[in-house]
Amino acid sequence: MDQPEQSRQLKPDPRTAMQLLIVAIRQALPFELDEAQLCRGPCQGCSKKLLEFLDSELCHWQVRLESGASPRLGDIQRLTKQAHKIRRILAHNGLINSPHASNPA
Repeated sequence: MDQPEQSRQLKPDPRTAMQLLIVAIRQALPFELDEAQLCRGPCQGCSKKLLEFLDSELCHWQVRLESGASPRLGDIQRLTKQAHKIRRILAHNGLINSPHASNPA
């Protein structure tokens, strides 16, 4: 049986999904913090380097999307996983609030 038209519209195409993911990551993480705010004590992983790495990944995908590339599901999953790991580290370092900050999982 064919899916109803409405349920097909709920899932964005891979390009749109990646664009939405990029926007969500940029809104959720503190890319705007300066070095003094990022490096203010002991930390688990260098917050500055992690944010720089993630920013470069986001910029890379933005350029690819603008040039017409279409990401695969694995690309979207990989970027999501990287962002989640970096978010956990930033929460552990006290740079962002996280409902899961006390839960090491």
